[in-house]
Amino acid sequence: MSHPAALPERFNFAEHLLAQNTGRPEKPAFIDDNGPLTYGQLDERVRRMASGLRSLSLRREERVLVLMHDGNDWPVAFLGCMYAGLVPVAVNTLLTADDYAYMLENSRAQAVLVSGVLLPTLNAALTKSDHEVQKVVVSHPQAPLHPSEIEFEAFLAAHTPQDKPAPTSPDDPGFWLYSSGSTGRPKGTVHSHGNPYWTCELYGKDVLGLKENDVCFSAAKLFFAYGLGNGLTFPMSVGATTLLMGERPTPEATFKRWVGLVGDVKPTVFFGAPTGFAGMLAHPQLPKRAQVAMRLVSSAGEALPAELGERFKAHFGVDIVDGIGSTEMLHIFLSNRPEKVRYGTTGWPVPGYEVELRGDDGKPVPDGEPGDLFIQGPSAAMMYWGNRQKTRDTFQGGWTKSGDKYVRNEDGSYTYGGRSDDMLKVSGIYVSPFEVEATLVQHPAVLEAAVIGKEDAEGLTKTKAFVVLKAGQKATEDELKAFVKDRLAPYKYPRYIEFVTELPKTATGKIQRFKLREQERG
Repeated sequence: MSHPAALPERFNFAEHLLAQNTGRPEKPAFIDDNGPLTYGQLDERVRRMASGLRSLSLRREERVLVLMHDGNDWPVAFLGCMYAGLVPVAVNTLLTADDYAYMLENSRAQAVLVSGVLLPTLNAALTKSDHEVQKVVVSHPQAPLHPSEIEFEAFLAAHTPQDKPAPTSPDDPGFWLYSSGSTGRPKGTVHSHGNPYWTCELYGKDVLGLKENDVCFSAAKLFFAYGLGNGLTFPMSVGATTLLMGERPTPEATFKRWVGLVGDVKPTVFFGAPTGFAGMLAHPQLPKRAQVAMRLVSSAGEALPAELGERFKAHFGVDIVDGIGSTEMLHIFLSNRPEKVRYGTTGWPVPGYEVELRGDDGKPVPDGEPGDLFIQGPSAAMMYWGNRQKTRDTFQGGWTKSGDKYVRNEDGSYTYGGRSDDMLKVSGIYVSPFEVEATLVQHPAVLEAAVIGKEDAEGLTKTKAFVVLKAGQKATEDELKAFVKDRLAPYKYPRYIEFVTELPKTATGKIQRFKLREQERG
């Protein structure tokens, strides 16, 4: 598929998405638990939101915090900000009042769009912070509102639709996402109006091949870079329909939507993450192949163990297309293909992106040797807001440092080695925690595993595995050690195994190995 070499000088991404869909006003763009929102209704509501926000005397490029559960009001809030030339700051709904106080101060947000159930947490954050906002707009309030707060529907109804978008350029700040980061404060990652255009074209259309008749459903929420592409920008770029779910993506909640019990539609495309797939495949209510309509399944967030992909395909007859993206690159830049899946690898570079593996000396490493992953492509973030040092560490010329270790295989595919700071040197050789974890989960009794380095009595690093067993299953330490030894080079097997009931994870479901390391150090 051909793409323009550059976007026009005037480009507003919200207007671009709305313009793609003017010919389908009656088609559902989004369906949440309260029903459908058509493309025609979405267009009007986005422009009313833009008009309402501008009426608050907000100026171009000022930030608006979006603290909302997934639902039909989310795209109205997000795109309404962009249409007005304001900058939505989409934040994780699972954080604490302290986190939101930090984000309000860091972003200097002038208004907040919030779900009613999250309003008490927001108010606690506003109390903790010296920062003041001009207006709080509340979607589905749960209690009477304060005079400084206004209900979402009333706010829209009070304003006529803005007739023209703000005259933004592809390089103007479009929106922020906070990068969770495994340590330290989250970083405000600034993306331009042009960046999501490129992810839609290069990945959503060219690699995944999304179509107008697809129904998309993402377990990852819209406030994540992965979820924003899956559940908003990709489907809208082709005129598809998206099923939105406010609740947590538990297996039960996910299955309900897979089999068409919500919104009277069945998803044809599902976007998940390995932890979720493991939980679903182990669940007694896993639907049968005939009950679902999925033609395409995507995975990201952490590397997909081969065994999980193979079990999923054996049950549903559909491959899981695994890829890696990041908040900094906005979406996936290295991926398997629907027609070309090699389990155990993250696939090949997405056309339009270049990847390079570099050694500790900064020079490219040969095939078969682990190196730090660097990416070059048109969707890289502009910077981390107010954090020059981290910006310079991550965005190096045209290249973005991912913080991941990878190995390039002979067929040009790439195999994940772990986060750069998670890699272990055992007996002088790099060991990938992920490789050991992926082997452990092949054992029929193991649900999840996390591997870290532990110093022995001589001060040498050895591998230690934390293992969660499936309900009702049993396994011994010796049995699991022997299982890994049979499948990997002897030096890689875990010298220590600890059985636990759960593993510490981020809100995206990524295992937080640094917490296990801290716990180990006591």
